[in-house]
Amino acid sequence: MSQIRHALSVKRSDDFAQWYQEVISAADLAEESGVRGCMVIKPWGFGIWERIQRLMDDRIKAAGVQNCYFPIFIPLANFTREAEHVEGFAKEMAVVTHHRLISDGKGGLIPDPAAKLEEPLVVRPTSETIIGDAMARWIQSWRDLPLLTNQWANVVRWEMRTRMFLRTSEFLWQEGHTAHENREDARAETLRALEMYRACVEDDLAMPVVAGEKPENERFPGAVETWSIEAMMQDGKALQAGTSHYLGTNFADAAGIKYQDREGKEALCHTTSWGVSTRLVGGVIMTHGDDDGLRVPPKIAPHQIVILPMLRDKPEDEPLLAYCEEVRAALAGLSALGEPVRVLLDKRPGKAAAKRWDWVRKGAPVIIEVGSRDMEGGKLAVLRRDAIWNMETGKSAFTYPQREDFIAGAADLLAEIQQVLYSEAAARRDANITRGVSTMDEVAAHFAEGQKNPGWVEVQWSKPTGAALDAVVERLKTLKLTFRNVPIDAPPANGTCIFTGEPATERVLVARAY
Repeated sequence: MSQIRHALSVKRSDDFAQWYQEVISAADLAEESGVRGCMVIKPWGFGIWERIQRLMDDRIKAAGVQNCYFPIFIPLANFTREAEHVEGFAKEMAVVTHHRLISDGKGGLIPDPAAKLEEPLVVRPTSETIIGDAMARWIQSWRDLPLLTNQWANVVRWEMRTRMFLRTSEFLWQEGHTAHENREDARAETLRALEMYRACVEDDLAMPVVAGEKPENERFPGAVETWSIEAMMQDGKALQAGTSHYLGTNFADAAGIKYQDREGKEALCHTTSWGVSTRLVGGVIMTHGDDDGLRVPPKIAPHQIVILPMLRDKPEDEPLLAYCEEVRAALAGLSALGEPVRVLLDKRPGKAAAKRWDWVRKGAPVIIEVGSRDMEGGKLAVLRRDAIWNMETGKSAFTYPQREDFIAGAADLLAEIQQVLYSEAAARRDANITRGVSTMDEVAAHFAEGQKNPGWVEVQWSKPTGAALDAVVERLKTLKLTFRNVPIDAPPANGTCIFTGEPATERVLVARAY
């Protein structure tokens, strides 16, 4: 086999972190903004986020949740009402203290001492407190429940160690906030949102996840229960891809979210919150990318099929462009994966091969090159992004179907690519979850230095709490490990807790994580 020359200078197997950064650059997804921890999301990267947002928003609204918007500035007093919540975010809060700048007399600007705010404003890290105030105004009776709201917004958490998409000081997300009559309804909503995330991330992003409950130490600040979906990246690390929280009456008590119940008595609402963010784009990169760049699942690709005419800047370009336009129009009239096919005719000047590699790095699911010979033969040169190499020859794995045959099978092809990407990632995840580990020494050996992809380990534990749990967390921290979640579909425990030696009550996943 000939040596394959990949489009990226760094291979995943050599330096996964550097490979990730190169994919972001080579695929033209985002760039540094000049403000520490903040990024500019470029059209292709934002187009992927828009697709995720659109598909998620459809699922949110299908559950009867209504979108709204709340201010980005939150009075500091809102946070001080809920001690556990503010403690969880205190180190990450950005605070506005002045509303005007003045000259410093040296050509610069400084905050005007006379414009100091009476009360500092926190730049939104999450909206439980300000939405709680609104809920307290909106809810009077059990007839007002359940109250189901969601907002698409940006939030700011002043991160110390940042990485584009995965952990940034400012990021985009949706946050659902709901209020209910009782615990049962609120928990049902918490788990509904979790299942919605699982379905969207697996079906639309082709990213397999494990859904389950977070241990006590990993709960959202102020929550009674936190549930998550965890995805395995190609280096074996876990990525928390979405969370859903049952908040009990903690936030309702702090914000005064009360209602008159069916017996005429005053009662506190049970509330929930749930969210996913632009870190999903990072998850797509690390789940599906290869040594040639990004591979975008067709459901979230801004352009599913890209047509590249081999232009020569000569009069014969006109019939070639007309031929390509006919193909584009025919494909755009099709439906695939439940929506009209998104197809782009790339008429930009330049060599077709250079443009092809541009779209390979970006990860467009199907790339079509069309030259004069293809046109004369009524054919297309087709390249699938999920399998661009002929492994026997080391050359690009083009196929050359008749135009009508390709168009007739295009919808099935996109569905196949979507499934292939999911199946590859699911097989990799399943192969890298180790079970049957019965001692901490075995855990330490499994994650010993030098292991390329240790993946995750499932262990049995007795679910310690308080100081006993803190001691376990510290032991794991020395190995750079964290608890991920207790899988919903895990079999019952039948052994001994590897941390306490007591009878185990459940199975929990342990991993290194982003």
